[in-house]
Amino acid sequence: MLRVGLTGNPAAGKSTVLALFKQWGAGVIDSDGLAREAVAPGSPTLDAIFQRFGGDLRLPDGSLDRASLRRRVMANDEQRAVLNAIVHPEVARLSQKLEQDARERGDRILVADIPLLFEVLSPSSFDVVVLVDAPEAVRRSRLLEMRGYSREEADDLLGAQLPSRLKRERSHIVIDNDGTREALEARAREAWMELERRAPAAGG
Repeated sequence: MLRVGLTGNPAAGKSTVLALFKQWGAGVIDSDGLAREAVAPGSPTLDAIFQRFGGDLRLPDGSLDRASLRRRVMANDEQRAVLNAIVHPEVARLSQKLEQDARERGDRILVADIPLLFEVLSPSSFDVVVLVDAPEAVRRSRLLEMRGYSREEADDLLGAQLPSRLKRERSHIVIDNDGTREALEARAREAWMELERRAPAAGG
């Protein structure tokens, strides 16, 4: 099974690429989805977040006020590191379970969408690293216009990760997303064909 790490800085478009890879036959692991699962109401991970960052983050239904937590930690490297230390072990456990399921299914290609691949993990743990990238000005515009971030929130989010130019140097495949959805899909298709070439034969 070819293990692929898919990453990209905020608003680069990796979620769209992940959906396309899934459509074309990849097994997928969505780390953002696993992070939401890890902080489900009543979970030990969520209790640890409330204890560390404040019970006022608990919404009436018992779930986490993710937007308030993001604002609380985004501009503070130390606080963000503490949050990652709480959440990432559970995300890793859930991810390992999904990877085992993929092996048992006989998936040829497993794509893990990991936003902080270069920041908190080792890219060398994957057979192939795929980076989805777009100019910072384009990504900032997407955060402001499509996600409703304030300028301060967008700047904090963009500044919280390594510059994409450093990630390009260490990635096997780069998908540029600086144009239309059609252009992105065409580039993603080329990347997918390369992944299929690298993947072991069925049953291999």
